[in-house]
Amino acid sequence: EVQLQASGGGLVQAGGSLRLSCAAVGFTFDDHAIGWFRQAPGKEREGVSCIRRDDGSTYYADFVKGRFTISSDNSENTVSLQMNSLKPEDTATYYCAAVYADSGSYDDCARLDYTGMDYWGKGTLVTVSS
Repeated sequence: EVQLQASGGGLVQAGGSLRLSCAAVGFTFDDHAIGWFRQAPGKEREGVSCIRRDDGSTYYADFVKGRFTISSDNSENTVSLQMNSLKPEDTATYYCAAVYADSGSYDDCARLDYTGMDYWGKGTLVTVSS
């Protein structure tokens, strides 16, 4: 069974850091792009960051540039999101998702568009207190 497992969420004070991890179960991240998306209560889901495994390209939403870093650990088949200088407005459920290179939606990674993602994890809650 193909699954994505996201972990690492929690409660942190403003200015603090968290590291989210996304693990692939039942498939490898090779030939995929893996993105992080988030959804706050009452708001639409939005793209946060994405990484392409074929060339290592990374993409970030403007509101996280300079604070968040996405990385891929090929040996562990995981993708991480290091979140620094967290703000209360970063509070949301964070989801990892993957899109296959040949799916026709591969460029959704660069656009941080969640609509074409093939696989989704269940999400991990990040709460930033002021």
